[in-house]
Amino acid sequence: MVNIAVLGFGTVGSGVVDVIEQNEKSIRRRVNEEIVVKYILDIRDFEDSPYKHLLTKNIDDILEDKEVSIVVEVMGGKEYAYTYTKRALLSGKHVVTSNKELVATHGAELLAIAQGKNVNYLFEASVGGGIPIIRPLNQCLAANEISEIYGILNGTTNYILTQMIKHGQRFEDALKDAQEKGYAERNPEADVEGHDACRKIAILSSLSFGFQVDAEKIHTEGITKITLQDVAYAEEIGSVIKLLGIGKKVGEKVFARVSPVIIPREHPLAGVENVFNAILVKGNAIGDVMFYGQGAGKMPTASAVVADIIDIVRNIDRNNRVMWDVSEEEVLVDIAQTNTAYFVRVKTEDKGAVFEQVNKNFKGCSFISIEDESVQDEVAFITPEKQEKELQQVLNDINNMPCVSTIYNVIRVMKE
Repeated sequence: MVNIAVLGFGTVGSGVVDVIEQNEKSIRRRVNEEIVVKYILDIRDFEDSPYKHLLTKNIDDILEDKEVSIVVEVMGGKEYAYTYTKRALLSGKHVVTSNKELVATHGAELLAIAQGKNVNYLFEASVGGGIPIIRPLNQCLAANEISEIYGILNGTTNYILTQMIKHGQRFEDALKDAQEKGYAERNPEADVEGHDACRKIAILSSLSFGFQVDAEKIHTEGITKITLQDVAYAEEIGSVIKLLGIGKKVGEKVFARVSPVIIPREHPLAGVENVFNAILVKGNAIGDVMFYGQGAGKMPTASAVVADIIDIVRNIDRNNRVMWDVSEEEVLVDIAQTNTAYFVRVKTEDKGAVFEQVNKNFKGCSFISIEDESVQDEVAFITPEKQEKELQQVLNDINNMPCVSTIYNVIRVMKE
């Protein structure tokens, strides 16, 4: 029998307990062991819960109990989660988590502690919810040198963009719709400003390339500036707008970014809609592989957590060597030094002057027009691929033209 403790009895925590209870027979068959929830840590009382007899508010009850082999941290946040996780690992207990913020910030340290104590710190649910991606990267694709990993990493923003593209909803209305359906939090900032996707791509990049990628240093943009006019322009050129997290190996460094990107409709990610996520991995031996599924929700996330528990039970006496190092040097490439193409919308009183200036600065620039009365006073174009610092300088020159009122929006364009 393997005893576990669950830290946090919210959406994911209750889902973990439910999965273990409901699937008890099939889980026992797979691991030849009975997995038992011995403690649930939460500051709330849950008087109506059938599991109230398992509740404790004292972390020491768990850490001092030698019968508890595995601690499941699904509290969220960093402060208490970090402290409890570190104490659990130092006490020789395995830890499973869905806490992307904690893994992105302290992953290297916690993994090193786990290795030193010959226990495991697993976090499959921290990136793709129910989509298996951490284990495949560490096991199935272990023979590959990963050169790039990118994808749609946030179901909330993907749902909002789908509503805008498919149903013509404005961002504000699509967000409200997502909140009413439970896909977006009351405070959606972490999703719509790209922070959630940023933490996930930091974890994936760290795991893929072998050293800690600091989420706080990743260039991050959300989708709050995307308009229906932007959607219409993308449609005009046979494309859609997606929020992408991107990690790429560049020599001995890493390029990472989160931002909206205009991608061709024939791209595999273009058809990923609603709350679904998809992650593309490029390996030098296997080529391109895509992982697809629901990236969030109570049961998909709980499923990934319990899968990590099962993995630990199967390897209860050894460390699985999931880890990455902390580099003494800066590992992230400055985004200003990277190449991209921009889609740009400029509000102007003199289209001819803007056409002339754009053609002067960009050889091979392509202009786009749509039938919409709301865009009659603007010029829209896609630049050739250049370094970001060059593109920004040219945009500053255009923005300073007397006939230009403002630059409405700038969205990166995938040209491959």
